[in-house]
Formats: sequence, structure tokens, C-alpha cells
Amino acid sequence: MAVQQQPHQMITTVTTTNVSSGAWSTDLCDCCSDMATCCCGLWLFPCMQCQTAQDFGWCCLMPVLDTCSCFAVSCILSSSIRQRYGIHGSFCNDCCKVLWCYQCFWCQMSREVKMRKHQTAGTSVVTTQVISG
Repeated sequence: MAVQQQPHQMITTVTTTNVSSGAWSTDLCDCCSDMATCCCGLWLFPCMQCQTAQDFGWCCLMPVLDTCSCFAVSCILSSSIRQRYGIHGSFCNDCCKVLWCYQCFWCQMSREVKMRKHQTAGTSVVTTQVISG
């Protein structure tokens, strides 16, 4: 009497993500693309900062430290956003934007995080049945 083994099933999951063009999704002063963020940045700026940091995965109170750290938190956050999403730029450029266009740059970062957060990765599942003999 021959003994047969049950076939083994191997599941491979392949995840594909959207590749960015290496640029910010919106321009620095592109307020019309998301009026809610623009209005929140105008009237509830500290709330928008905290929400952006939280949406990015940071502690929501990190932006509060910005004024006592010479805006280092904003520079580091923008650099982290660029690195995570593959956006070209430099730390020096980020710091210049923070110093001269503080609220506009935070609005741009908020729009970017919000847009990227809503982009979902497509997942396809490939099932292969392996029969050992």
C-alpha cells in the first residue's frame, strides 16, 4: 500500500504601490487645491500642524516644540515626508521654506500627507499548489 502525501499550498502576496514622480503633489502656494486645509491653516494653524504630524505617524504634540527648537521640528518633518514619499529636494531647501513661508509650507505638507494617506496600495494574491512526489 502506497502512502500519498497531501499537496502543500504556498501563498505568495505581492504588494504594488503607486510610484511618485519625485515632486510634491501640490505647489507651495496651491491653496485652491484643498480649501479645507487652507482654511484650517489660516484659522486653526496649530490644530492643522498637530493633525499633520499625527497623520504622518508622529506624536501630535511635536509641532508645539517648533518655536523653542528654532523650527527644527518642521525641517525634520518635511525631510521625513520627502524621504518616505520619494520627493526630491534638500534639507537646506526645506529649512528655507520653513523660515520664509512657514504656514504655506505646513499647508503643503498637510496636503501631501493627506493625499498620500488616501492612496492605497493595490494587492494581488497569487496561489500556487505544490505537489511533492
